[in-house]
Amino acid sequence: MADLTNKIALVTGASRGIGQAAARSLAQNGARVLVHYGRGREEADSLVSEIRAAGGHAEAVAADLAADDGAHVLAEKVRKIVDGKLDILVANAGISKSVPIEGLTVEDFDRLFAVNVRAPYFLVQQLLPVLGDGSNVIFVSSLVARSAVGTIAAYAATKGAVDTLVKHFAAALGPRGIRVNAVAPGVVDTEMSSFARTDSGRQLTMSMQALKRVATPDDIGGVFAFLASDAARWITGHTIAVDGGSKL
Repeated sequence: MADLTNKIALVTGASRGIGQAAARSLAQNGARVLVHYGRGREEADSLVSEIRAAGGHAEAVAADLAADDGAHVLAEKVRKIVDGKLDILVANAGISKSVPIEGLTVEDFDRLFAVNVRAPYFLVQQLLPVLGDGSNVIFVSSLVARSAVGTIAAYAATKGAVDTLVKHFAAALGPRGIRVNAVAPGVVDTEMSSFARTDSGRQLTMSMQALKRVATPDDIGGVFAFLASDAARWITGHTIAVDGGSKL
């Protein structure tokens, strides 16, 4: 168990999937969690209630990270809530688009980069005044940043950008003791990877994984708590593959 007692964490896109599992794990390990959502208010409120019922501390906060000022709006809300100190930022919110190269529109491309790259970049920027020395920033990358899987080239490019940000942010923020890493899942049974719920999707997943089952969000969630804890105090600037041994 990671001891995150008295830590305050923000998890973006925490109303479902991997973000929800990350928020739950952080709370179980003692952190007070700000559960960000874009449109899933009911799911976010449900998670907050679950965490509180288990004796933890959580509250929901809304912002549209696709909007030009989305990261700035969220950061302003968070700064008011945390009263000067945020310990953990999990930049999980993301969208995907599965389409052949010739089928992607400019609007699709811009929205992917807006949510998956621009929003986390400016969220870190805007939260720097409250990210305390020794705090943690954790991005979410993907298997597809290093391996070609499916027809998601533009999405994969956003995750390649995330991996690059991790290194540059880690170098820039290291003097303050702020660690910056990313978690890179493979195929996980979420709405974003709904193809894994089909027979053909499961077969594809099994064919490229050493571990022969489809991951659940809970298989990924605990890694965020580990990276945010003192047990990972000498890890920064890295993208940690949590993918069941995919594409070995």
